Amino acid sequence: MRATRLRSLTLRLSALGALGCASAAILSVVLMHWLQPWAAVGVAFAIALALFVVALRRLIAPMRGLFRALAGTVASYRDGDFSFGIRWDRDRDLAELVDAHNALGDALRDQRVALVQRELLLDTMVQNTPVAMVLLDPTRRIVLGNLAARKLLGDGRRLEGQSFDEVLTRAPEALRDAFERGGDGIFAVGHEDDEDIYHLSLRHFRLNGRRHELILLRQLTAELRRQEVQTWKKVIRVISHELNNSLAPIASLAHSSAELLRRGQLERLPAALSTIEERARHLEGFIRDYARFAKLPAPRLEPLEWSRVLAQLRSQVEFAWDGANGDGVFHADAAQFEQALLNLIKNAHESGSPANEVRLILRRLPEAWRIEILDRGSGMSDAVLAQALLPFYSTKRHGTGLGLALTRDIIEAHSGRINLQNREGGGLWVSLILPAR
Repeated sequence: MRATRLRSLTLRLSALGALGCASAAILSVVLMHWLQPWAAVGVAFAIALALFVVALRRLIAPMRGLFRALAGTVASYRDGDFSFGIRWDRDRDLAELVDAHNALGDALRDQRVALVQRELLLDTMVQNTPVAMVLLDPTRRIVLGNLAARKLLGDGRRLEGQSFDEVLTRAPEALRDAFERGGDGIFAVGHEDDEDIYHLSLRHFRLNGRRHELILLRQLTAELRRQEVQTWKKVIRVISHELNNSLAPIASLAHSSAELLRRGQLERLPAALSTIEERARHLEGFIRDYARFAKLPAPRLEPLEWSRVLAQLRSQVEFAWDGANGDGVFHADAAQFEQALLNLIKNAHESGSPANEVRLILRRLPEAWRIEILDRGSGMSDAVLAQALLPFYSTKRHGTGLGLALTRDIIEAHSGRINLQNREGGGLWVSLILPAR
């Protein structure tokens, strides 16, 4: 097909050349009546050449216009404008090229429309997700902040273009503490009667060759409330099971003891009564442990020296402390606070961390004390982090799930708060904030 069109164009040019030569010969014969032969031939060929050039320009002018149109539409495609098309009715030999070019423009336009639709859909999903999303560029400027992020960090105002560090200065203190430590974790914002619990997730990636940071803040309050209901149902099942396991043997042995007494078989009676006593004491201890968690007394605050409290604690469990701020005084219930710290440090040892990597850091803040307990154990998954502070939730085979929950209750009873976060490089970071009185 292309060879045929090329031959057609060649034939046209050949015909035009032959016509020019014939015209030059005729003119030379005519001009010989007035001019010398050589002059007549020269003038004839000059006139014929001029006519040939004019005819050639008229022949290729439409094609030059077509090529300029093609170049213009390609430049429009490059600029993202796909609204142009080309119409060609003159030479059918170039119709296929024009049709292919128009088809390319239609395909690019359809792809652009589909891409815009996908971008709109993605933006709608990002903006309306309940998870607060913030994207930072390498200078920690906010590139994107969805509606949930605006509500949490900007009082409903747009965040794009602002310095994230400046935005954090206006955020709640618990949120600033969570970002200061870095890594994933959970924290609470607000007061006990109006408290929201969030899960913080930080991710880094490269976009257009530059390092960016994606921050996700997921509210867990409703989910935790639902999980608490499920947890209490589980507790009721556990207590019912334990009560049945103890009361059923007691009732059976009491009936058997009455029969032995009626028959006068007193020699078997002490064994039955001993079993009844053992099951009753087991049940008493079980109920006492759970009642202690459920009825935590109000703390009896008294001034305590950090150095004495931590020295007493180190006599029971191993941990590293550099002695910083040990001369400070704080107000707490000595027994309860020691129990809270003991639970956390024992958990750090049980996480698989080397003993020398279990550390306690004490810091004096303007209006509070911060106690940090760090380890290099296995850390916690996102699912465990979200439920770690729930009562009766435990990943240990024989755990009661009361250690962290009791610690949380003790700290909150002291008007403080507790945060858990995974550390970079492995391990867990636990932060306790205790107000200075």
